[in-house]
Amino acid sequence: MKADKIRELDSNELQKQVKDLPEQMFRLKFQMSMGQADGLTKLRGMRKDRARILTILRERELHPETTPEPKAGKKRGK
Repeated sequence: MKADKIRELDSNELQKQVKDLPEQMFRLKFQMSMGQADGLTKLRGMRKDRARILTILRERELHPETTPEPKAGKKRGK
């Protein structure tokens, strides 16, 4: 998942994904050990996705979204 798509999700959805990804990774590792799946690249992608999600959650924690101030228009003197 790209960082842009992750940023569009709200924090609750991201928290849910952070909790679900380790379980999915465990299942994939288990399948790989049993010879059922060739998911090494998928496993790598899942680890990177989890890191991206945690990074974006931390960014939101450090810099909460603020409402942008309305821009003042140019004043023309006559």
